[in-house]
Amino acid sequence: MHFDRISSKYIFMSDTIKHECGIVLIRLLKPLSYYKEKYGSYTYGVEKLYLMMEKQHNRGQEAAGMACIKIEALPGNEYIFRERALGSGAITETFEKINREIARAAEEGIPEADLPYIGEIYIGHLRYSTTGRSGMSYVHPFLRRNNWRSRNLCIAGNFNLTNMEEVFQYIVNQGQHPRLNADTFLILEQMGYLLDDHHSDLYRKYRVQGYSGKEMDKKIEDNIDIESIITEASQHWDGGFCIIGSTGSGESFAFRDKWGIRPCYYYADEEIVVVASERAVIQTVMNVSYGKVNELGPGEAVIIHRDGQVRLCCFAKPEHPSPCSFERIYFSRGSDADIYRERKALGRLLTPRILQEINYDLDHTVFSFIPNTAEVAYYGMLEGLEEYLNERKLKALMNTENRSEAAIRTILRHRVRTEKLAVKDIKLRTFIAQGSSRDDLATHVYDITYNTITPGVDTIAVIDDSIVRGTTLRQSIIKILSRLQPRKIVVISSSPQIRYPDCYGIDMSRMNEFIAFNAAIELLKENGLSHILEEVYRKCKASRTVADDRLENYVKEIYSPFTEQQISRKIARMVTPEGVDCEVSIIFQTIENLHQACPKHNGDWYFSGNYPTPGGIRIVNRAFVNYYEGYPDKR
Repeated sequence: MHFDRISSKYIFMSDTIKHECGIVLIRLLKPLSYYKEKYGSYTYGVEKLYLMMEKQHNRGQEAAGMACIKIEALPGNEYIFRERALGSGAITETFEKINREIARAAEEGIPEADLPYIGEIYIGHLRYSTTGRSGMSYVHPFLRRNNWRSRNLCIAGNFNLTNMEEVFQYIVNQGQHPRLNADTFLILEQMGYLLDDHHSDLYRKYRVQGYSGKEMDKKIEDNIDIESIITEASQHWDGGFCIIGSTGSGESFAFRDKWGIRPCYYYADEEIVVVASERAVIQTVMNVSYGKVNELGPGEAVIIHRDGQVRLCCFAKPEHPSPCSFERIYFSRGSDADIYRERKALGRLLTPRILQEINYDLDHTVFSFIPNTAEVAYYGMLEGLEEYLNERKLKALMNTENRSEAAIRTILRHRVRTEKLAVKDIKLRTFIAQGSSRDDLATHVYDITYNTITPGVDTIAVIDDSIVRGTTLRQSIIKILSRLQPRKIVVISSSPQIRYPDCYGIDMSRMNEFIAFNAAIELLKENGLSHILEEVYRKCKASRTVADDRLENYVKEIYSPFTEQQISRKIARMVTPEGVDCEVSIIFQTIENLHQACPKHNGDWYFSGNYPTPGGIRIVNRAFVNYYEGYPDKR
């Protein structure tokens, strides 16, 4: 959810859904000399980090950052190195700086094992802001410094918390004075405060036992209980998060929210532990099979002690696990075996509704997809259509009247007609134009393949992965497809209608940005049901003071008078541009089919309104209050 938590401002979202952040944690378990001997270079860890960040470039193109921690650095030498950069080329810029620094140090005669950015722990982050805040100050990893190695803390994460006001106040009540109020700063300060407190407890404990100096330092470093810090800090958080990090002394960790909203995968062998946001990335970079990569469970943490011992722990009891289904539909790379299969299933399960919409006329329907994320669902849709057509052919062949060779050839000649109708041409810079000129430029973001259908006879059926605003459909896709002069255009969404804001890390924020919400509002007005808006407003306003266990999502009442089909028909009318003469219809995936296709990822609050945490319900009700009061930029 794109709120500035403390200043109470909405942040605008873009035309397309933006990706979530990506994370990487690498812990080398052997002495650095081992990697030099086996792989020929001390930069083995740096190279793996670079590859894993590049393979997750889809998850964040606003900024990138990395940190390296040397566990065995001698006093007087730096042991935490960090580099960050802004912009779509941030990964390249970051690692070019690192390479220059390593090369410069090598020229100065510094031994290979002591070079900067050569260490046992690497933390990588790819950022897409979900709070609208930008600038180098907000680029992960975040670092909290101290002269005690074990009190240094470096973290990065893919998260968005819904209750930052409460967390902020909690930290203030502890006596702290946070310099900034962004959730990353607050998480860092909260965990850092607990680390300091734990460190002080250990110091007092071992001082009584007679320890001092280096012996005291080692005793503390060997006994840091990072699990207790994670447990205590996270109990105050409402939202989705996957956080990675390390102390300066080498106690590294990764942990996932108890609802399982944000994804996290890990791989471990005798040489290395790797954590990332996507399974396929680990498979590719580490060249390991599907079964070797594990998913971190809701409320679970993987902790790597400074001596290299790896353990899993449950720091919070799983609570209504709701892994994000948009990860499966849209965000994560389709090269993951499960995601590829699920996206195909999403397309295949739409087949009955598609056939009904085209009146089962496959001979006069051409199927295509909107490049490029809908391609896998398109293959699944084709499989479903071919299965139907094969059944129809089988029945025809079993008819005794169709036994002649000519009749059989005619039957076998029937096929599902497929063409690449829409082509994503170039990324036009529409900001250079205004008004109608801007709209005209937007039309040409997509191009078409000409002479692929019979004008006035054929129907075009195109599948997309999701429909949020409907702007691209209205300004570009439908307008450009209509130039082929089809009898009808059917737009198919492999995801259900997006009706509600997200507040756990996806760029879908304001109520009036959703075409489904706007369609429902128009239907209420057209059917004399505008009083429902006032009723929902009063309930949402009153819910501000309601206890968490009594909260309800009252915005659901906006949609309840209408069927999904009624809203879909209204959306179709709203996205049909002026001057388009052919009929336009829209088919959405059902929530039931979504759960069938993605059985392990039932987080569907943006479709159903069923938020897994109280903070989500508060935000959707608050969002409607702002919409109704006419203050879309105010929280």
